[in-house]
Amino acid sequence: MTQSKGLVGSRRRAAGANSAQTFRSAALRCHMHLVQVGPLSTGLDRASALQEDPSKAAIRRIRVADVRGRTVVGMRLGGAGLKLPLWVSALSATLVVQVVSSFAAAAIPLLGPILTRRWGLAPQDIGYVSAVVSTGICWFLACGGPMLDRYGPIRTLQFGLVFVAAGLACLAQPMASVGFIGALLVGLGLAPNTPAGSQILMRAAPPDHRTLIFSIKQAGVPLGGAIAGIAVAPLVLAFGFVGAVSALVAIVLLCTLSVQAFRHSLDTEKGPQNKAWARLFLSPSSLTRSARVLNSHPVLPMLTAMGVSFSITQACITAFTATYMVTQHGKSLAEAGFYMSALLAASTVARIFFGWLADRLGAGLLLLSVLALGAGGSILLLVWSAAASPWLIYGCMALVGATSMGWNGVHMAELARASPPALIGEITSGASLFGFVGSICGPLAFAIVASKTGGFTWPFVLVAGQLIVFGAFALCRRPSAAPTG
Repeated sequence: MTQSKGLVGSRRRAAGANSAQTFRSAALRCHMHLVQVGPLSTGLDRASALQEDPSKAAIRRIRVADVRGRTVVGMRLGGAGLKLPLWVSALSATLVVQVVSSFAAAAIPLLGPILTRRWGLAPQDIGYVSAVVSTGICWFLACGGPMLDRYGPIRTLQFGLVFVAAGLACLAQPMASVGFIGALLVGLGLAPNTPAGSQILMRAAPPDHRTLIFSIKQAGVPLGGAIAGIAVAPLVLAFGFVGAVSALVAIVLLCTLSVQAFRHSLDTEKGPQNKAWARLFLSPSSLTRSARVLNSHPVLPMLTAMGVSFSITQACITAFTATYMVTQHGKSLAEAGFYMSALLAASTVARIFFGWLADRLGAGLLLLSVLALGAGGSILLLVWSAAASPWLIYGCMALVGATSMGWNGVHMAELARASPPALIGEITSGASLFGFVGSICGPLAFAIVASKTGGFTWPFVLVAGQLIVFGAFALCRRPSAAPTG
């Protein structure tokens, strides 16, 4: 009898122990499902994460992994789990920086009459400021790769924003020499958006939606310009010139601080830690390297040439369309402004739409080739119908804006997809450098042809023709090794 009771007691204790163990295992699995610490997490290991009292962690950022194995960022609020995909953080950071940078850059020509008057220069001399800004952009695109590798993309974007803020402050000074130094700083600060943003999004964006995400980020360029067109004049009227520039500087610095929250999760991967990055930033050898890396994939030369062709077209469209409508077709300045607004609005929507379409088709270079043909035809249609009814002109403007300015996101995503992971920043910088040279030389050639022919018709026809030729050539000679990723 005693042995029987002992046996029963042992079984009960064993059952109780098994129940307790089962309960603990279930609780552990539940906790791990809610807060699964990924292999890239820092600051807390698995044991400390499991032992932590949730009530003491009011707000704690941690790295978790979703059921598909894709890294996501979680935020715990009062013990509750809130999971956001990493690509949301990546897109948020890059889009905010892109919009604010474009806003600051677009404010400079809008403030041009005041700047030149303060410096004692002619109004047309604001073009020299734009040239110095362009020089700064080209300088960073050619030589900024070591800096990006050294500090990571988010920190590099922050440095860029600080340069922009410092440049704006210098532009506000009454001395022209200080103002031109400020223009150079602004250019150096604008340039990191392309290589750093591409590096972040290529690593974080889901492959099925990568081009769409790149395109949303690139839509920040016209969006920032539109905000500047709406906000800069009221700022000057309300606070004066110095107050308006101070507000711009404050906005840029606030953006610099806001993206710091993303640095922990997005600056996890860096390139070679070259301590001599500052010397390389000033080295002419960096220029040749920017060209050499563009041969690392068969599709990259074609993509680069396509980008140059589109850049020439986009620069000429934005620089001369309003003047063309006013001087050659008798439109008022207000009408020309409305036409340009339609063009820019269509380009903003088109960048997002074509990014989505490229993901669905899985053929970005094919889409770029078709866009080149469509853009060339749209420009010819605009030239032919510029004297027609306003509604037809609005339609042509929207078509030109969508096709000739909606390519950026698709192009950037294809460059990043074709690039070796370690060279994404350098390749996008190199391709953008060539494109930027095209955007400088294109309007110069346009102006020369316009002066020789006495009008804008033939220059626009030539711009459309070169884009059609590039589009047809790309369709016929598409490399067999398409980008993957």
